[in-house]
Amino acid sequence: MPEPSLATPDSAPLEARINDVGRSLGESLNAVLDALPDGRRGPQRLGQALGLDKVLISRLLKAARSRDPMAVTYHLPGPEPLRRFVRAARRGGVDVELTARAQAAVAEFEELIRHDAGDRGALDAMISAWLPEAREEFELRRRQSAYKALSHLKGVSAEVNLGTVLLHPSEDGDNLDVVWVVGLLGLRRLRAGVNVKLTSRRSSGEQSERQPLTLDGRPVEDLQGLRLDAFCDAPPAPVEVRRAGETTQYLLGGDDFGPRSAVDLILAEVNYSEMARFVPAGSGRKGFVFAEVGTPCRSLLFDVLVHDDVYPGATPSLAVYDTALEGVASVNDPGRDIDRIEVSETFGWLGRGTGGLRTPDAPHYTDLVGHVLESTGWDGERFRAYRHRIEYPLYGSQVVAVFQPPER
Repeated sequence: MPEPSLATPDSAPLEARINDVGRSLGESLNAVLDALPDGRRGPQRLGQALGLDKVLISRLLKAARSRDPMAVTYHLPGPEPLRRFVRAARRGGVDVELTARAQAAVAEFEELIRHDAGDRGALDAMISAWLPEAREEFELRRRQSAYKALSHLKGVSAEVNLGTVLLHPSEDGDNLDVVWVVGLLGLRRLRAGVNVKLTSRRSSGEQSERQPLTLDGRPVEDLQGLRLDAFCDAPPAPVEVRRAGETTQYLLGGDDFGPRSAVDLILAEVNYSEMARFVPAGSGRKGFVFAEVGTPCRSLLFDVLVHDDVYPGATPSLAVYDTALEGVASVNDPGRDIDRIEVSETFGWLGRGTGGLRTPDAPHYTDLVGHVLESTGWDGERFRAYRHRIEYPLYGSQVVAVFQPPER
């Protein structure tokens, strides 16, 4: 999906104004700093000399070092803290002409925030569209804020949302066997009576009935053989299983809640002939697997392990969908393109086999994947591995690994 152009006729004047304000701020504040005896000696020394907070001075110095006017505008503290700095600099002996120029630049900054953006958060959002370093920081802070708010509203949180999928050729030669390892690590209810669930589903449109199995080949009717408690770090979670058509739901049981109620839940589900291995010639259809963020969590770890004979030569691209209105999306449905969330990340290459899978998010993860491979009888060295990890993933988002399958 092509990224939209940011240099639109409507945005160009605003971009120019932000640059002008940033340039004026940078020049005038740097002049004040150069006139101070301790102006370049670090935030603690300068803060003590002026009687100002070290955090304020640290932000000011970081912004002043930026050569990009847009970055200056983004990293600076707000107008009122800047005025406190300029007044303190005047008391410290800086020439009145220099401080007057700085005060005028701060007034322009305040005008930009109030009349062009509306508030500081909106201005930061605008700048993040033009400044890559700002965008990453801006989005992380906002996702973190969303995580805190939603975990309190939903009454549940998890440290890690784990989604690992293995794709292997089926015996019939036309389809793919799919193994999912899913988990919520450090899962806790924040208040009593909250429903918590993990879900596995098929969205590829096949007509045959879905028959999820455990690693040892038994139908998923209860938890026997489905749970992988040996790889949990926290106490294993109590779980109930429910089937609803093509969806299997795993619900957290018990009634514990609070900071000491953290549990781990790790499940492995096998689905033979789950997906078509090929697509019709000229159809342009894609193959895809996805992880859902249905529980507010601090991080999502989404690993895709692909057998050599599956999608040969293809690497996954990343797509993220907002599922709030239309539910789970298919990448083959053009009507859902409007729900795509623009992201700059992609999948990272972890190498072949399980050697590159180690992660601090899950202490026993490499052994866990090794156990799955041993149980299925698949050769781990014949798999190539890819990973997408994101901190504070958006609740209600669908994170998709997209492949171009061979045609038939």
